[in-house]
Amino acid sequence: MTHLVRPDRPPLAGATVIVTRPSASAPAAMRAARRLGAAAVRLPGVGVRAIADRDGALRALTTARDADAWIFTSPAAVRFAFHLLPSLRPRRGAQVFAIGSGTARALRRHALEGRHPEHRQDSTGLLDMADLQSTAGWRIVIIDAPGGRDLLAPALRRRGARVERIGVYERTAPRLDMRHLRALAAARRPWLTLLSSGEALDHLLAALPAALVQRWRAEALIVSSARLAGLAAERGFERIHVARSATMPDLLDAAVEVHARRARR
Repeated sequence: MTHLVRPDRPPLAGATVIVTRPSASAPAAMRAARRLGAAAVRLPGVGVRAIADRDGALRALTTARDADAWIFTSPAAVRFAFHLLPSLRPRRGAQVFAIGSGTARALRRHALEGRHPEHRQDSTGLLDMADLQSTAGWRIVIIDAPGGRDLLAPALRRRGARVERIGVYERTAPRLDMRHLRALAAARRPWLTLLSSGEALDHLLAALPAALVQRWRAEALIVSSARLAGLAAERGFERIHVARSATMPDLLDAAVEVHARRARR
């Protein structure tokens, strides 16, 4: 991540970065924002919990060991999969993929190397990888949460693969309390919200009081894709900026650019 930084003033000084990632991954993002001079507010847009059918997920993971390829869709997918089955290991020669660099880091903590797209770190970027172009006859397991947008499985089936999705955790509405609301209400402006999930956006719009929603819509929203930008526009946001990817460095880079443009006005 590169920034033009005045020696006496960090690039996000005077701004508040609002982190909407789940509670488990929010602290690292908040530390990164603070290193750039911002105040940081945690406003989780999605909660996560272990899958209700633990036994079914455990059986599926056990029988999937001989798959040709494994795809982990998030750090939470890695965390909950290894919580269910600490001895989880794909067979020798199987390929392991991660949706992005954060998921790859989570896999390395379990001594697995997961290849991931370098530029567009999402399902489309993963499907563009050369190693997933010729998958006819492969057995592929996707480790994720039930529901949500499923771009991977249909595309890989069209390429001739046998695909199995194994849900190891569930996404839930966030549990916001008065501490979250007071922190947001007291946050100094400008606000720079980092957002990489349409589900998180809708959860927060439903959970926040109307007065805070009105204030939030007037502030800058840093989103991870053009699709998400369109969704935010439909929800009434106007100051929407698209980052290069959903990674935290790219989201913060975009926040720095937005803040710098504001300072120049």
